[in-house]
Amino acid sequence: MVEAIKTVEVFKNYINGEWKDSISGQITNSINPANKNEIVGQVQSSTIEEVDDAIQAATEAKVNWRKLGQYNRGQLLYKVANELEKNLNDIAETLTKEMGKTLPEAIGETQRGIAILRYYAAEGMRKDGDVIPSSDQDALMFTKRTPLGVVGIITPWNFPVAIPIWKIAPALVYGNTVVFKPATESAVTAAKVVQCFEQAGLPKGVLNFITGKGSVVGDALINSTKLNGITFTGSEYTGKLVAKAASANGVKYQLEMGGKNPVIVLNDADPKSAVDGILSGAFKSTGQKCTATSRVIVQEGIYEEIKNLLLKEVGKITVGNGIDTEIWMGPCASENQLNTVLEYIKIGQEEGANLIFGGKRITDNEYANGFYVEPAIFEDVTSSMRIAQEEIFGPVIALIKVSSVEEAIDVANDTDFGLSASLYTSNISSALAFIDDIEAGLVRVNAESAGVELQAPFGGMKSSSTGTREQGEAAKEFYTQTKTVLIKNK
Repeated sequence: MVEAIKTVEVFKNYINGEWKDSISGQITNSINPANKNEIVGQVQSSTIEEVDDAIQAATEAKVNWRKLGQYNRGQLLYKVANELEKNLNDIAETLTKEMGKTLPEAIGETQRGIAILRYYAAEGMRKDGDVIPSSDQDALMFTKRTPLGVVGIITPWNFPVAIPIWKIAPALVYGNTVVFKPATESAVTAAKVVQCFEQAGLPKGVLNFITGKGSVVGDALINSTKLNGITFTGSEYTGKLVAKAASANGVKYQLEMGGKNPVIVLNDADPKSAVDGILSGAFKSTGQKCTATSRVIVQEGIYEEIKNLLLKEVGKITVGNGIDTEIWMGPCASENQLNTVLEYIKIGQEEGANLIFGGKRITDNEYANGFYVEPAIFEDVTSSMRIAQEEIFGPVIALIKVSSVEEAIDVANDTDFGLSASLYTSNISSALAFIDDIEAGLVRVNAESAGVELQAPFGGMKSSSTGTREQGEAAKEFYTQTKTVLIKNK
């Protein structure tokens, strides 16, 4: 095994336009969750000093990058999109091997990254302010967007292409420079994305990439007084640390911290459509999406039909190596994540919920070295149970029976999270009530809870998000600040 490690590519830090070895001399293996004996690549365990170097490089680059102009910055993003497109298959396959997402999903995520880059590239041609009437007829008054400066970006392992790009692309086109730290579990994929920015000719220091432990590299970024902004996607616990440190240092921050997303199914819903949406929302990407369906709240008149149809259809889900395109659901992304899922399944049973499907680790034959678990369905779940309150981030759903739309919305809102929520109904009045009363940032009717279009604002309420929305035009609110200018004829 030692000899095999020597042949694996090591992905270095990218600081000030150069790929550099870490002074720590330490590396971390990124393994395939479908086969823990396969090393996908290695990344460096970097130091606080290297974080400082990356921030310094971004600081030195920010003036020239801002002066390049929004149009020219946008043109560079078009070139990055083209490079990502050239490398689509390699990056998607790496994503699947490193994170476990099925290859069709990985291809789709990479294609989305290309589309995001082109969307923000087009921002180079859009306005960066407004003319406002002045009370002084001899004066011209207008607003102008200006960049924050240096932005720290910390991303999770579950979307190692899309999430970094939907943060990096707007940061760059609006004139900021970036220090980017990905999750170690998917840092090889992230490094290949950064290579596309390099190949497109991005000036040195504009985008800096550094890998390492969250307790070292992440903490150094979070606690830096030299950043002008920091955007984070990850756990609620770490997000609160980001908020505390950023507030103390006067750094603008933006947080996305997950969800406990409900799907409500009313008596007048189309059962097949609802079940298709539940299965896709809950079990695609092995439930490892912040918008994944976690609670299924069903009106009593249709409850048995929905439950029976779910049990019939979930049995058709194939689990296995995501590279096999016939597979519907891959492994959990890591052994830690697998253990978390299994622990929550145990907790649900101990709380008195009835496990009516799956929930066991799969270890037979070719599954023996992977982090596989069966999709799990609970019923007899009450809203106070931990499996109905806490984010599991795995292929587990809790069925909850209710008597009315009002009760369904109350149960859906009975959580600290408020990211995504979905309703299946054929009644427009019920849909309108749901839209008004649900406490979620992403509200979907007759569509699954997971997913959002790249041109639309993304973010939640309550503990799910803090700060301005991501994606679409809303991204401008975080990555820029507004100057109000008045010019008076002397």
